[in-house]
Amino acid sequence: MHVLFVCLGNICRSPMAEAVLRHKISQAGLSDRISVDSAGTGNWHIGDPPHQGTQKQLNKVGISFDQIKARQVQPDDFQKYDRIIAMDRQNEQDLLHLARKVDADKVSRFMSLLPNHALADVPDPYYTGRFEEVFQLIDQGTDCLIEELKKQI
Repeated sequence: MHVLFVCLGNICRSPMAEAVLRHKISQAGLSDRISVDSAGTGNWHIGDPPHQGTQKQLNKVGISFDQIKARQVQPDDFQKYDRIIAMDRQNEQDLLHLARKVDADKVSRFMSLLPNHALADVPDPYYTGRFEEVFQLIDQGTDCLIEELKKQI
C-alpha cells in the first residue's frame, strides 16, 4: 500500500503528515507493507527540507523528518500511489484536475479522515504559524488512516 500526502508547497503540512504516518507505520511493524511520501502541487520549494516550524514541531514530539525533501506532484504519482490525500480543498481540486478520470477515485481530502471535526481543511501553518494545531489534526487523522490501511493490507 502506497500513500501520498499533498499540500501546496510540500514544506509544512504534507511532510509533517508523511513523517507522522511513517513513524506510526514503523511503530506498528508495517514498514514493509505500507510506504508513505509527500509532494506539493506547486514547485516553489523543490529540494527544500520541511519548514522550520514543521521541523520544530516534529522534533518536539521526537518524530524524524530525515530525508524528506519537497517535490512536486508528477503524473506517474497517480499510478504509483494507492491513496493520494490532499491537505485541503484547493489541493484536492488541483489533484482531481491533474488526475486522469480513472485515477480520481484515489484522491481524497485529509479531513475526511475526521468527519466529526468542524474544519474542512488542514489549515496552512505557513500563513498562520499554528504548527502545533496542524500536528494535532495530523496526529488524529493518521490514527484513523492507519486503521483503514491495516484493513486493506
